Amino acid sequence: MTIYFYTKNDDYGDFSNFSSHGIEMDGVWWKTVEHYFQAQKFEISPQREKIRESHTAKQAAELGRSRKVPIRPDWEVVKDSIMEEAVLKKFQTHEGLRDLLLSTGASDIVENAPADYYWGAGKDGTGLNKLGKILVKFRTQLSV
Repeated sequence: MTIYFYTKNDDYGDFSNFSSHGIEMDGVWWKTVEHYFQAQKFEISPQREKIRESHTAKQAAELGRSRKVPIRPDWEVVKDSIMEEAVLKKFQTHEGLRDLLLSTGASDIVENAPADYYWGAGKDGTGLNKLGKILVKFRTQLSV
């Protein structure tokens, strides 16, 4: 069986980085994993703080995708590890989420994001599904 998620309203929507499950990273509270992840694209503290303070994950994503402020030069090298750290922290922080993840057993997990061929499966399912693979990895790690 494969578990698909994308929007916060899906059965497994809490797996989304847009879900309202905050994390503490770098000594401050982030409303969502998306807030944290998008802010890490920038070396400039005011831009990071603007993203952290944005009201919704959608706003955080829009600010993070803007190129009005240049992203850090090493972003392509560090983005996977930043995502992994934030996702792990989310499931370590929220016991109910950890239980939900563990309840998926041995199922594959797929972020069914039609426009995202890196973190998700893309429109035609040929995407890398990096986020789904991170969840499977941490499900195994959190089960011990």
